Amino acid sequence: QVQLEESGGGSVQAGGSLRLSCADSARTFTRHHMAWFRQAPGKEREFVAAISWGGESTYYADSVKGRFTISRDNMVHLQMRSLKPEDTAVYYCAGKLSPWGSTSPRSVSSWGQGTQVTVSS
Repeated sequence: QVQLEESGGGSVQAGGSLRLSCADSARTFTRHHMAWFRQAPGKEREFVAAISWGGESTYYADSVKGRFTISRDNMVHLQMRSLKPEDTAVYYCAGKLSPWGSTSPRSVSSWGQGTQVTVSS
């Protein structure tokens, strides 16, 4: 069971950048397929980006394509550029052992606690 912990959230003005990172304190997520989801107030949790366990495949929601980049080394990162107020949400690191055939939150087996990202206009 992975134990995920996010870092790097904060407040930024529209057009700015932030980099989120996710660590696994149990050091077992090397074979996990990882992703980032987000949840804005009053909305359902939604998929943002995913990466295969080997890092060779990445997937993005249409709303963040071209602005966000997911990567992994011994952590999983989400580089966010050209941020918009609608990107404001709690961002969650997520992992599972099976490939990202489905990006539904219901397919996720492990979640981090979340980190707040606030983008002001």
